[in-house]
Amino acid sequence: MYPIVRMIKEFAIHRGAPALGNFDAHISYHRCWPQDIDVFMEMNNGRILTILDLGRTLLGHRTGLMGALKDNGWGMTMAGVSVRYRRRIRPFTKFRMVSRGLGWDDKFMYLDQTIWIGKECAVQAMYRAAITGPDGIVPPAKVSQHLGRDQTSPALPDWVQNWITADATRIWPPDVDGETKLP
Repeated sequence: MYPIVRMIKEFAIHRGAPALGNFDAHISYHRCWPQDIDVFMEMNNGRILTILDLGRTLLGHRTGLMGALKDNGWGMTMAGVSVRYRRRIRPFTKFRMVSRGLGWDDKFMYLDQTIWIGKECAVQAMYRAAITGPDGIVPPAKVSQHLGRDQTSPALPDWVQNWITADATRIWPPDVDGETKLP
């Protein structure tokens, strides 16, 4: 179930927060509650992705992206993710989430999100997001222009570019038993 109460809480906490630029970080604080845990007594990996969604939503709100989506009738979809889980998040553990834009290419925006327990990084996720309109994918430079910002992206970090390159070699639709079959 989507954590609606957490979403409302996040909007309430950050309602007076200053606007952010394309590459500024949105920082939020959370706690692992009993409803977040799995049979291994740690935050479920799916719940972690849902919590990261809250960070991206508030980041989008504070950068003005949500307003741009509404103004233009655009939508946003996650087109890929690479996640590293490095430390368990146990029940009642308090953690900090940092969400920020990294840059974009001709089709996608790339976002970095991390979860920190104290000074130790527990999770890092890199998302590829697409803004969609009636004619398909909206170029990120056009979105940035609508926000009144520079339409050029900084160079993406090597690790992001390497992921993009590796992902481009992936077979689609997926190969099943040596040959592509439809389900």
